[in-house]
Amino acid sequence: MRTFTPTPADVTHAWHIIDAEGLVLGRVATEAAHLLRGKHKPTWAPHFDGGDHIVVINASALSISPRKLADKTYYRHSGYPGGIKSESLEHLLARNPERVVRLAVKGMLPKGALGRRQLKRLRVYPGPTHPHIAQQPTMRALPSNRAR
Repeated sequence: MRTFTPTPADVTHAWHIIDAEGLVLGRVATEAAHLLRGKHKPTWAPHFDGGDHIVVINASALSISPRKLADKTYYRHSGYPGGIKSESLEHLLARNPERVVRLAVKGMLPKGALGRRQLKRLRVYPGPTHPHIAQQPTMRALPSNRAR
């Protein structure tokens, strides 16, 4: 049996919407990474960029436990000596909820040029509206295990 290697002609990039309202951050991020990599398609190959476009809406309405809001810390460095800055998840979620989702998905994608190219197909919006109606995206339902 010969190994199938996909070509760019074999791939169509579909559009999906994930509504993150009331969902756990990790579950949203794993589903988005799965779709961005294209692992749900029969033409998946680990070295090939065959994933879909993902639109995450309601990123500011994620369900995160109070303990994680206080304890989880994000770090960034300016490149200068002593230039490290830290920020809690609670503060970052209030300031920039798109960044929280993007960083969670980025950590689940391959490191290198392939992962950077796949991450460009992720669009995150804090509210329920998005400008991608013309692409006719399909809703992707995720089960919610957390009771409100």
